[in-house]
Amino acid sequence: MKRRLALAVAFSALLAVSACGSSDDDKDTGSSGAAPAEKVVIYSARDKSVTDYVVEQFTTKNPEYKGKVEVLNMGAQEVLERVRAEKANPQASVWWGGTQQGLAAGASEGLLESWQPSFASKIDARYKDAEGRWFGEILLPEVIMYNNKALTPETAPKDWDDLVDPKWKDKIIIRDVAASGTMRSIYASMIQRYTPDGSNPQPGYDWLRKLDANTVEYAANPSDLYLKMSREQGVVSAWNLQDILLQANEKMPFGYVMPASGAPVLVDGVAAVKGGNTEGAKKFLEFLFDDSLRASLAKDYFQIPAVEIAEKPEWLTKLDLKPMDVNWDVIGKNETAWITHWNAQIKGKG
Repeated sequence: MKRRLALAVAFSALLAVSACGSSDDDKDTGSSGAAPAEKVVIYSARDKSVTDYVVEQFTTKNPEYKGKVEVLNMGAQEVLERVRAEKANPQASVWWGGTQQGLAAGASEGLLESWQPSFASKIDARYKDAEGRWFGEILLPEVIMYNNKALTPETAPKDWDDLVDPKWKDKIIIRDVAASGTMRSIYASMIQRYTPDGSNPQPGYDWLRKLDANTVEYAANPSDLYLKMSREQGVVSAWNLQDILLQANEKMPFGYVMPASGAPVLVDGVAAVKGGNTEGAKKFLEFLFDDSLRASLAKDYFQIPAVEIAEKPEWLTKLDLKPMDVNWDVIGKNETAWITHWNAQIKGKG
């Protein structure tokens, strides 16, 4: 009896020691022995190749976060809607990749943390929130995309109005507009061309109806768009320059035309989500603006940084960028109504 009791006590002690050991293993205190890093959840509209690369670099420099960074890739508008829906119980810590109008909406609804990072002073006032709730990371020109096996630079559309020429009927594929920050911005820019103050969108609606008539299909997401464009189910689209160059670099048959009348240039930014892991979010965002990382993303991932970098890659120095005159304040006030109207009254009815 005494022997069994002694064994039981010894076994219990062994379990206690084992449990303590397991607890220590589960806590990642980093090389400094500091408090364990908490999980960082990121909602991102960036291409997955970009997010994978940056997270790898971040966790290499900050090993306490290894295995503790989760990225959910989705459309920019979907990020806004998800953060909005989760306001009472935030799940994300970082909003990585959003239009200035989307981020401004998030800021006005109290969804974003206000702070002043070390990189804030490097960003032009036009490209950041005055109260420090979001910051422009990159500039995204929106251009005409084409399949370069089916078309050449000479035969591809040269300007936005070429897209509504009947010759392109059933040859255009568009990423589904409502869920995409890129497409919402392009379509809103097309409307705003006709109504500088936003008071009369009808001429812009008429233009989009003609474009709808030429559109053979609306792709569900970027991957769907790339697949169908590569198969020549459509040979022309409108998309952002960075992602076109990324796909072309992966041997996809894509080229682009800088529209003669100019390209809408989006400020694509980042923010810390209010109520998330604020410490982790700030650490990640500070890293995102690291000078060497910004140079690497410009060179290898075709990003146009919103901050100056010491050495621009060759492709960027040769870029013949023609910005369209767009009033983003007008678009910010009207985009939701305009895209809602397009979705209900124009899509599939041209």
